[in-house]
Amino acid sequence: MKKEILINSVGNEIRIAITEDARLAELFVETPEKERMVGDIYFGKVAKVMPGIQAAFIDIGLQQDAFLHFSDISDVQDEYNAMLDDEDDEEDSDESSENGKPAIAVKKAKPVQRPREEKRRNVTITKGQEIIVQVTKEPVAKKGVRVTSQVSLPGRFLVLLPFDGKVGISKKISSFKERRRLRRLVRSILPAGFGVIVRTNAENQDEKLFLNDLESLLASWREIEKSAKEEKQASLIYKDMATTSSVIRDLFSEQVERVVTDDKKMFKEIKSYVKVFSPEMADRVEFYGKREPIFDTFGIEKEIATLLARKVWLKHGGYIIVEQTEAMVVIDVNSGRYAASKEQEENSLRTNLEAAREISRQIRLRDLGGIIVIDFIDMLDDRNKKKVYDEMKKEFKRDRSKHTILPLTDFCIMQITRQRARQSVIHSFMEPCPVCGGSGMIQSKTTIMSNIERWLRRYRSEGGGEFRLHLRVNPSMAEYMTEGFFNRKWQMRVNFLKWITIEEDKALQIDDFHFVSVKQDKDITPEFAN
Repeated sequence: MKKEILINSVGNEIRIAITEDARLAELFVETPEKERMVGDIYFGKVAKVMPGIQAAFIDIGLQQDAFLHFSDISDVQDEYNAMLDDEDDEEDSDESSENGKPAIAVKKAKPVQRPREEKRRNVTITKGQEIIVQVTKEPVAKKGVRVTSQVSLPGRFLVLLPFDGKVGISKKISSFKERRRLRRLVRSILPAGFGVIVRTNAENQDEKLFLNDLESLLASWREIEKSAKEEKQASLIYKDMATTSSVIRDLFSEQVERVVTDDKKMFKEIKSYVKVFSPEMADRVEFYGKREPIFDTFGIEKEIATLLARKVWLKHGGYIIVEQTEAMVVIDVNSGRYAASKEQEENSLRTNLEAAREISRQIRLRDLGGIIVIDFIDMLDDRNKKKVYDEMKKEFKRDRSKHTILPLTDFCIMQITRQRARQSVIHSFMEPCPVCGGSGMIQSKTTIMSNIERWLRRYRSEGGGEFRLHLRVNPSMAEYMTEGFFNRKWQMRVNFLKWITIEEDKALQIDDFHFVSVKQDKDITPEFAN
């Protein structure tokens, strides 16, 4: 599979596209307003402890307190570590550690089995306690960041674990001889009290590169410790790499044929970084200097349009509909124009298989997370349902995020959970509509007219005695109320015996209105609101 990293820089926006066989597979967008937070380390104080939900809220200096689940507090690992002592360091890293995320996610892959009634644990954490935490999930909707006290510092070849003395090796390094070499090498240079995860990029690398990486990580940790001792108030004490740098650090591996950027400064920085940590790959970094935009040349702009669309067409005439809500993502599969003359079960299977491949791509491309529900076209044969399930599992093997896929139900519904570290990439391009608030629906003019009339009834029944009233509405609503000879404005005057004048106000939403007392020259709408 041909894999490339393409970087486009325009003004304050940086877009990073990862392609697989010349098709867009992943997209990252970095702007000053939407800075990457995952991996940042904060000095904080416990603001509230909530035993009922097994969590604490940590003041880290942001508008909302961070959420810290008891399972992400280092003290709860004692039982797990005791179990690992008998395994002679045969633990492996998970893909989450490959992304530079806290090692607690790795250990959760082998949870300690305990009776149901013992799962809720008592944790030693009190209000006002000082604590160092690391962001594992960025704010989503109205939820604040999620943090862990299991701090980890990712490098090019190693992930440093300051609070854990274990040595883990990436599962993607399959050679037993190489795994043993790496474990011995790391143990020979690792200071006492520290642990590491050896990343996939470390395979067949020289000891000198390991030393450089480890020294850099240890220096960063010493700075973090120093900042934590000096800080008195909750604040940021370590900022992880920007998106571009982290992508190069985490994803620029032997499988990537080249990195192409249209920014000279970025080209020099990437080239310098790669020369230090992976000198044999320095010639894979290229500068794009043509006039035609880089994403146009590689066909990326057209593919970005699909991730912004609600409907995505399939190659043979079917299509999928992607609906995002705060609670979950719902995807509907439709046959569309696909081979209506053929046998129905065969049609359904082919469309579902094609949809499964495109859905897995769209989930990665849009970075959809949380609960994902897919409504496939109905099939009667259980063997066909299993084929769709197996196809989805095969396609998801490319996904670096932790995920769980359940088989299709009797109603051909598939449920997927996928690790969500940040908001979907669509939020980097779009904002909620100021008119509908993101719902995609607005009140009809008839409903708004009824609301205005209900306000007038309350005004009359509650003693509003003024004869002259001024009504300010959106221009679209003003046109609706004044069209025709005996229009709705005249009907209001007759029905309520009030002399009502209408003024257009472009600043008002279509469903908003304000009544102004002519006599008092003030807005009286709230006084008689429902």
